[in-house]
Amino acid sequence: MSLLGQHLRQKLVIICCGAGGVGKTTTSAALAVAAAQDGRRVLVLTTDPSKRLAEALGVTANTPDPVRVRPEREAEAGIRPPGALSAWMLDPKLVSDATVRRLVKDPQRARELMDNPIYQQVTQMIAGMQEYTAMEALHGFVARDEYDLVILDTPPARNALNFLDAPRRLGEFLDGRIFQMLLPDRDGRGFGGTTRRMAGRVLSGVFGEEFYADLQVFFSAFSSIFAQLNGNAQRMRQRMQQDDVVFLLVTSPVRTALDDALYFEDRIRELELPLGGLILNRSRHLAEHRPMPGPELLPPHATDAHHRALKALQKLAERERRHEAEHRELVDTLVQHAAKDIEVLTVPEFPGGIDDLEGLGALARWLLDDAHARVRD
Repeated sequence: MSLLGQHLRQKLVIICCGAGGVGKTTTSAALAVAAAQDGRRVLVLTTDPSKRLAEALGVTANTPDPVRVRPEREAEAGIRPPGALSAWMLDPKLVSDATVRRLVKDPQRARELMDNPIYQQVTQMIAGMQEYTAMEALHGFVARDEYDLVILDTPPARNALNFLDAPRRLGEFLDGRIFQMLLPDRDGRGFGGTTRRMAGRVLSGVFGEEFYADLQVFFSAFSSIFAQLNGNAQRMRQRMQQDDVVFLLVTSPVRTALDDALYFEDRIRELELPLGGLILNRSRHLAEHRPMPGPELLPPHATDAHHRALKALQKLAERERRHEAEHRELVDTLVQHAAKDIEVLTVPEFPGGIDDLEGLGALARWLLDDAHARVRD
């Protein structure tokens, strides 16, 4: 069994990282299908699936809970009990609301915070909120113990570092001095009282008293739960260093995607997090044994037009050969760059793309085939 197959059977959490447009979401879904076919109860958390892939998984935006693929669709995909496949489209607002309800014990106070206009825009205000809520959602689903495997499709690669570093980044935004400046000043005394009043006059003058009042209410309410949120994130960070968690990097031969993947691989080593494999999508090196056009394609009485057509076709074929050679060198580079226990898997470009359960199953079989994996000697 391949190392990836072992991960699908043994791990509790698989986190797929990669740049946008490299097939990371499709890969995450294919791995989920493979694990469910193996009898595991699997949840795939995705950020932005294509419309047809979302339809195949049966998910839509803004659903409060994961959606299980219909039993007849599971059967068509080769999934049999006890295996089960569920999916959920990550929605930062839904995750934030659920977190507020859980942490704020007073329902009225929780509602006041969620109705606050500043809170309504918090996903735009706070850089990294999408990554933070991805961590919060993962934390919640793992704690519920309803699934044998949770696969997270993270936001694009460099942002995935924010996902790992969300507590620090959110803490920088909600800096103590910002709190001191914007929290309501009850008695006007103490350190920073004058600064708070001055900031209040400036903000009220610029944005209006109503906006400043909303801002105060938001910071007053959010500050009371920030320590708990930060604690959750810190615990999840520690949780991700355990043996039942693995990270997979997904990339493509595009230079920017490769740069992101290699950068992330270096950072994940620095953070001492478990990296289990690198998946190279849309690789052309696998086509190296394709027959190339030659004189045998010409009819017995070939005309000049036939010869010109063959010459043009051979130019295109030669270009393909160069791409294949470049991709072979790329695979060699990735294998040499990887640690000895890191599997590098190569996947061709599937004609027409993959956006249904049948296609996900085909991709899963490809990924689990030992013949498409290499490990540094």
